[in-house]
Amino acid sequence: MTIASVLGAIIIGLIIGVLGRLVAPGKQSIPIWLTIVIGIVAAFIGTAIARGIGYADTNGIDWLEILTQVVLAAIGVSIAAGAYGRRGVSR
Repeated sequence: MTIASVLGAIIIGLIIGVLGRLVAPGKQSIPIWLTIVIGIVAAFIGTAIARGIGYADTNGIDWLEILTQVVLAAIGVSIAAGAYGRRGVSR
């Protein structure tokens, strides 16, 4: 992996995080930086899954890979919103 590919993955991760937040149901009361981090992690994991299954390298835009990344980001944002929301609640 080159520096350019890592930077590209981070930029894609930013976009994936925002898309994941838009797709996730309900209100997410988490900071934007956490959404971005979740998007970056989802982009890396989604690419690994797509390569493992074998649909990462296609001609044109890899729609299935992007869909995998966005779904992972939406799941991550939902989990983080639930955990982050409970953080301030005392029982």
